[in-house]
Amino acid sequence: MKHHGTFEIVTARLTLLPFRPDDAPAMFANWASDPEVTKYLTWPTHSSVEVSRMICSDWASRYDRDDYYNWAIWLDEVNEPIGSISVVNQDDKVGKAEIGYCIGRAWWGQGIVAEALNAVMDFLFDNEGYQRIEARHDPRNPNSGAVMRKCGMKYEGTMRQSDWNNQGICDACWYALLRDER
Repeated sequence: MKHHGTFEIVTARLTLLPFRPDDAPAMFANWASDPEVTKYLTWPTHSSVEVSRMICSDWASRYDRDDYYNWAIWLDEVNEPIGSISVVNQDDKVGKAEIGYCIGRAWWGQGIVAEALNAVMDFLFDNEGYQRIEARHDPRNPNSGAVMRKCGMKYEGTMRQSDWNNQGICDACWYALLRDER
């Protein structure tokens, strides 16, 4: 593994950037305060911009670690963060990373998360040396699985009652892409 940490990634419509404490108002307004966005996530809906500010500050304090990967998704035409994408689990011995993502409801269905996920997977495979990128979703949230399939990830199976999110104990549908499958 060649960890370099969170670097700016630019795509056709997006700029993926490290979070800053002053991203908190946009984070709160655009996705973290919306219970529909957080419905299938593992963190609670933010109750105030102060909660978002604490989270952004905490994340910003971790960027000195070379193995920390967490990006704010900036849609260039909006010029503020509209979501997030990050490595939520990793195993250097195996060379695998699990990705998690979310985006504000106003931008659902526009291919933005797939564009961000493809860019992050390319970065992790090409720059950091990962061999496997994986992600999971609650089967009651099939659009998340559609993003994974759109990015070339292969469905590997559903683990019954193996996960937890804001809906309680749930099944987890697992997808992955190997470096040599790209």
